[in-house]
Amino acid sequence: MALIVHKYGGTSMGSTDRIRNVAKRVAKWARAGHQMVVVPSAMSGETNRLLGLAKELAPPRQTASYERELDMLASTGEQASSALLAIALQAEGIESVSYAGWQVPIRTDSAYTKARIESIEDARVRADLDAGKVVIVTGFQGTDALGNITTLGRGGSDTSAVAVAAAMKAQECLIYTDVDGVYTTDPRVVPEARRLNTVSFEEMLEMASMGSKVLQIRSVEFAGKYRVPLRVLSSFTPWDIDIALEAQSGTLITFEEDEHMEQAVVSGIAFNRDEAKISVLGVPDRPGIAYQILGSIADANIDVDVIIQNLSKDGKTDFSFTVNRGDFAKAVDLLRSQVMPGLGAHEVVGDTKICKVSIVGIGMRSHVGIASKMFRVLAEEGINIQMISTSEIKTSVVIDEKYMELAVRALHKAFDLDQTPI
Repeated sequence: MALIVHKYGGTSMGSTDRIRNVAKRVAKWARAGHQMVVVPSAMSGETNRLLGLAKELAPPRQTASYERELDMLASTGEQASSALLAIALQAEGIESVSYAGWQVPIRTDSAYTKARIESIEDARVRADLDAGKVVIVTGFQGTDALGNITTLGRGGSDTSAVAVAAAMKAQECLIYTDVDGVYTTDPRVVPEARRLNTVSFEEMLEMASMGSKVLQIRSVEFAGKYRVPLRVLSSFTPWDIDIALEAQSGTLITFEEDEHMEQAVVSGIAFNRDEAKISVLGVPDRPGIAYQILGSIADANIDVDVIIQNLSKDGKTDFSFTVNRGDFAKAVDLLRSQVMPGLGAHEVVGDTKICKVSIVGIGMRSHVGIASKMFRVLAEEGINIQMISTSEIKTSVVIDEKYMELAVRALHKAFDLDQTPI
């Protein structure tokens, strides 16, 4: 009897009919003899609706007390969908029980709206599983050391599911979404995009970090750290599909580098519209200047991505970096109010009309000239590159947002990603 974790996204839980279908699918797995833990997201659009109500009452503020209440509010979406799923399972004749994150409990730090999981106690869940129940655990949330409800940030239900699977040493974690796997790029941008049967953990991590919306990056990090077998598949296939067939569908995130896998130098094109660039101009070129600028940004729990420091001239340089677009205003205000007075720089400027496009593939390790090919393709399309970032298996560029789809389509074709590997 295997322990399996299912995670269902908001579109999968988007109506009572869809919740019934999820219940039928989970019941099928339970009747086949598996111990089942299910982690659902809030119903599609519910979190945005709740946060919109808060915004109507008061403009967003970057204060702990305000963000605490946002977490208290936003967490109710997952609680509702978990209870509804438990009720639907009971209607199917399956014993089930739902738990909020604090009831498990899932322990996190106190970084409201962006909390990180510190531990999961599984005794209560295991007792219910041993009693023959399906256990439903709210995604996206936990509780800090003081008992405050916290949320894990957008896409946090993926992280919850993988963390639960890791803590309970599940045989596999199946992530059910509105797509049937991981594609070479977003099919809405490139209709010729192909679904990958397998993708390496390293590639998936890079693709998630570069903007692929299939999996949240922290869930991939968890899967890699704790070696959790992970599969992405669709919840919109018929619920009564044969389990053996279902268990082999979608895309498997693998930890083994098969020398025959996909046979591609580049496996995918990722992109991210949610980027903004901040430049601190006329910075004194001296040791410690990067920390002086970015230290306060890190202390504010703002993630920094691409970083460039220009060539020094007359003892001055320009320092640029990218952040999530949602953190842009907060970062600029922080720099202008707290950092600039003691920095001796000229000014802080920003650009929210940028995007990041990346090529990703483990085959890049053993092939030269991949980055130069990328740059040539973009040049032929008249696309100017503003910033560049590389790792062993990816190359990313920051470009003007209006050229994003053109860049993705051109790169997808140039690297033959529309062709099935031999």
